Amino acid sequence: MIKNSHTICITLILLFCSGFSVFAQGVDQSMLARSSADYRVTPGDVYTLTYTLGTNAATITPVSYTITVDSSYRIRVSNLGIVNGAGKTFMQLKSEVEAVVINNYPLSGAQLALTQPANFKVHVKGEVAEAGEVAAWGLSRLSSLAGGALTSFASLRDVSIRSSNGQTRVYDLFKARRLGDLSQDPYLRPGDEITFNRVKRSVTINGEIERPGTYQLLDEENINELIEFYGSGFTPVADRTRLEMIRLINSVDIAGDKIFLTENDLANNYVLENFDEVTVPVITRLQPVMFVEGAVTDSEETVVASDLVPSNRLIVQFNKGDTYASLIRKNIKWFTAVSDTQNAYIIRNNEHIFINLNPMLYDASYRDEVFVQENDILVIPFRQYFVTVAGSVLRPGRFPYIPDRDWEYYIALAGGFIMERNARQSVTITDLSGKRLKKTNAITPETVITANTNHGLYYFNLYAPVIMTAFSLFTTAFSIFMLVR
Repeated sequence: MIKNSHTICITLILLFCSGFSVFAQGVDQSMLARSSADYRVTPGDVYTLTYTLGTNAATITPVSYTITVDSSYRIRVSNLGIVNGAGKTFMQLKSEVEAVVINNYPLSGAQLALTQPANFKVHVKGEVAEAGEVAAWGLSRLSSLAGGALTSFASLRDVSIRSSNGQTRVYDLFKARRLGDLSQDPYLRPGDEITFNRVKRSVTINGEIERPGTYQLLDEENINELIEFYGSGFTPVADRTRLEMIRLINSVDIAGDKIFLTENDLANNYVLENFDEVTVPVITRLQPVMFVEGAVTDSEETVVASDLVPSNRLIVQFNKGDTYASLIRKNIKWFTAVSDTQNAYIIRNNEHIFINLNPMLYDASYRDEVFVQENDILVIPFRQYFVTVAGSVLRPGRFPYIPDRDWEYYIALAGGFIMERNARQSVTITDLSGKRLKKTNAITPETVITANTNHGLYYFNLYAPVIMTAFSLFTTAFSIFMLVR
């Protein structure tokens, strides 16, 4: 019993909330309709007419009754007359109804209020996800239907509305949205049949244009209208001489044609096809380039030496008249702790031009006259030094130099000795100049440590098979010789 009572209570609460929601929506629509000069009398509207009868306080009688508008639009005002509401706004109807009452009862204080605006349905078809009826009310505009229910082939430039009286008009929602022309975005009316026709030409423009996007063109509109009207013109950095276009429809290649539009094409208002895509490049693409190689990075994050490789290469655009001082100061992020900026050099037409970048980086008053030229290669050497470990170790290679470390440290970095080849930790150590060092000497940058191959068993295992084969051949030959003899 308790369970059933609980269920009933929940049901009543849900019904109450649902009813309150509908009521709130109705109040909201009523307020909008009353405050809008455009709201037109619609079949299904509910109005309340109030006035008083009598001339003194003792005989005054309040009168209030509800008026519902039917499809005939004929509205009976008590027993005083009939008003035709067809095609009239709420304010016009209010004025006429109140005038009828006041003409008969001058001091009645007549008031007509819109209690509940009508809801109705319109029929939608054409390029929509699903044709059928859609709910609307007196202040619903055509644009309210142009949402997710349309297909990607629906035209917003060619939308027709057939009204209940059989008259058909065509509207352009683009003009309503772009130009604010509300005559192209009419209010919906009961019995309207809306058809979203198929788009004829849809083209895309992107790049250096003020309003990039996809637009539906009218019959006589082409490249000039696309740029100037729809795209609102070029940006200040647009390259107007090198427009690129990809054509998919009526193209020679099945994957589409790449077409470059010239200034002459613009002058002749080049004809566009459906699904053409135009790109306006930026003038900075015409800037000359130079290259920076070596111990440089274009990463914003901290870079360690192991992340840099000698083949690092950056492609850099510059402006004519740039000097290396101005270029370097703008791109200080290229350099890390292992960039040898003091010993940089420029490769230009097979000529090496040495340049010290440190004054450019650290002296604000420094000025130079070394101009950047197209295809220059600025090489930044590595400041990081290495020690080479070779010979009988597990992982021979080059390892970063660490001051105050001995030869055993670098042998360990290389994985240690191969015990089958090296006996008694025999190594040969030579410095950068080729001078041989002792194990007790300090290891300097660019030192080469070679683990010697000197284990007797290694050589025995290496040559024993050859010796045994040779001995076997000798004994066989000797045996044959003795038998023959």
